[in-house]
Amino acid sequence: MLSLQRRGGGASAHRPFLPTPSQPAKLHPLRGRGFRPRLENVNNMPESSRETETEEAGRDRQQRRQGGQASRNVVTVISQFADDNLSLVRITKFQAASEIPARFIVRNVSLRGKVHSVTEEGIKVEHVPIYVPVLSPLLSKHKDVCTSLLLVRLAGVELTPEGKLWLQKNLTPAQTVWLKLISREDNALNCLVSQSKGSAWSFCTNEELLRLGLARSAPIIGAPPDSRLYWRLHRRLHRAEVKAERKCRGLWKQESLWERTSKALRDNSLIRLMRRVFRRTE
Repeated sequence: MLSLQRRGGGASAHRPFLPTPSQPAKLHPLRGRGFRPRLENVNNMPESSRETETEEAGRDRQQRRQGGQASRNVVTVISQFADDNLSLVRITKFQAASEIPARFIVRNVSLRGKVHSVTEEGIKVEHVPIYVPVLSPLLSKHKDVCTSLLLVRLAGVELTPEGKLWLQKNLTPAQTVWLKLISREDNALNCLVSQSKGSAWSFCTNEELLRLGLARSAPIIGAPPDSRLYWRLHRRLHRAEVKAERKCRGLWKQESLWERTSKALRDNSLIRLMRRVFRRTE
């Protein structure tokens, strides 16, 4: 019995103390001495904290405003660039030399065209712009109007009669050509005219005429003689003319010895007199 009591007493000795409902709960040692826990109110924040928050909010609004302004500036720049360079896409159809912007000629832009005829004045070409499904109908200036033609002349070339015949034979109507703008003179365009030969090869008509001896090189009208463009084109055309002269083509063709001798005899006055005498004696 004593052992059981000791065991029971030992178990009750190690139980945690739980206050009974009749026992009052222990208060904070400072409670009752005028102590009250301090509760922080957001509205009672110090003045410096409220100023910091106001500055941060103002900074955020300014950054958002600057971001929106920057985005508007980007859109404005892109729109302005598109307006300034949209004509470089060459989607507008030109029906007169005066309609072509001056910067096209300064930059030596190439235009696509379709041959209509070859005349004494030059080549009559219809400009064929690049077609863009949405923009082309909007930018078309001459709807429901008959098509006008551009007058094109070969820059740096003086054609011979044989050269004009060759040009009429090789530049057939509806043939596609490329016009590299060199200068503008009144209502005519001085150009380097390129035409396709086969599916993957093209040649410059100006050079080809000089290479065949069907034309002579001439001053490049509209290009300043001291400019890089003038000397680059001059070397290019002069090289083609020298090839024709070396190979004796066209107007550079030399007569044979028999042809020169027979021509000299025909033009000799003594031979002509002897012919007249023989005709009278017959």
